[in-house]
Amino acid sequence: MSERQQHVIYVHGLWMSGGEGLLLRHRLSRELGCAVHAFSYNAVAHGMEQIAAQLEEFVRALGPATVHFVGHSLGGLVIYRFFERYPGQCPGRVVFLGSPCVASKAAVQAGHSRFMTALMGRPVAEELLTPRERRWSIDRPLGIIAGSYSFGFGQFLAGFEEDSDGTVAVSETRLPGATDHIVIPVSHLGMLVSARVARETARFLREGRFSLG
Repeated sequence: MSERQQHVIYVHGLWMSGGEGLLLRHRLSRELGCAVHAFSYNAVAHGMEQIAAQLEEFVRALGPATVHFVGHSLGGLVIYRFFERYPGQCPGRVVFLGSPCVASKAAVQAGHSRFMTALMGRPVAEELLTPRERRWSIDRPLGIIAGSYSFGFGQFLAGFEEDSDGTVAVSETRLPGATDHIVIPVSHLGMLVSARVARETARFLREGRFSLG
């Protein structure tokens, strides 16, 4: 397919709107030569099933094309559930950025407060406050980028004693079945403005692998 028939969909994390990923989206568009769209959802008002349905409508509106996905934080789990509920999508690749694929110690700690549980919304309660076993069995490559610069509010909640991006531990980002996984010294939000994260994301979306350096 030509470059004009490719799309990238960026799915934001909790308490975000998609605007925070503007620089990342600009860099990906420049690297890949295609349109990069921001999918926005309300994590407080809607459950994961409804959000996945909204994403399916968003994808369908693009028409037949190669469609790649980039999910930051909770956005990765939105993409995971989207493919689980709506298989048979157009071809493409997926990159998760700091997504708590197997657990979230910070979310569990925050969930001890009813106020914080309400503030985090239904998708967090559904995906992160109840133990779940996940495996990437989707027929498309998945690359995962984790951060190892521990700067963020989650560090105070979780008290990580391992490498983390300040919100999600590196071990929490490792999803069985993923194609590739790398760790970059950036924080949870810092990965959205990191030139290296953008380059690695673009490389995976093009080639299905991250670089060795």
